[in-house]
Amino acid sequence: MSRPSIAPPPDVVKSCCATLYASDWVRLLLGESLHPGGLRLTDHLAKVIGLRHGQRVLDVASGRGISAIHLARSVGCSVVGVDYSLQNIASARRAASEHGVSDRVRFLAGDAERLPVEDHAFDAVIAECAFCTFPDKPAAAAEFVRVLRPGGRLGFVDLLRSGPLPAELGSLAAWVACIGDARPVEEYLALLEDAGLRIALVERHDQALAELVEMVRTRLLTVQVAARLTASPLPNVDWAEVRPMLRSAAAAVADGRLGYALIAATLPESLQG
Repeated sequence: MSRPSIAPPPDVVKSCCATLYASDWVRLLLGESLHPGGLRLTDHLAKVIGLRHGQRVLDVASGRGISAIHLARSVGCSVVGVDYSLQNIASARRAASEHGVSDRVRFLAGDAERLPVEDHAFDAVIAECAFCTFPDKPAAAAEFVRVLRPGGRLGFVDLLRSGPLPAELGSLAAWVACIGDARPVEEYLALLEDAGLRIALVERHDQALAELVEMVRTRLLTVQVAARLTASPLPNVDWAEVRPMLRSAAAAVADGRLGYALIAATLPESLQG
């Protein structure tokens, strides 16, 4: 990946995200859940937005389906996962079958900015470490509102920034790693409120991000060596770019310029969309 001086084109970001997050190498670096806090934070998110047995949940950018399957099993929700990667969708469907929840979980290929689901169909929408990668964030927020029933809840966890970041954290690799277009928490809240949602809660979970960054830095050398020994290294990755990016990310987390937040919001009962 080259280092662009301006934001990369939306289609490039989406394609790169789909390719990389479907890769087994990324799973080795980030763990099964592919986001800070793992399923522990998924459980907390479910509690915060009050998920209950039998409710319909949309998991946007659902990846390999780890969170969707977990919520179906632990809470008893009916979950639809949407992901841009066809490879992720195929993996998620296999996993749902293996876990015996195919009757409660289904996965669809689609774009977060044009969700392939019907209006007002879901009690809740979740998005884990994904919103900051969507090139058109107002469109994605509008889609959250469109698919929620009146009174429905949105819950997401994502990276946020405070102040300017170093140039290497604006590269395409950083965008794909959810860093390049991280926004201040006030911008996230404004995007959701402009779409018609009411903010219910904001929590900081910076430690979860710090732990993930340190884990990735520790694992990177092993994965980099393994990639060189196989015929299928992590596609499109310039290893020389990734290591300084991670050093800068760790420094930005340590000094508070990068953080991680949980945001919960509600669609008013009176809003019929």
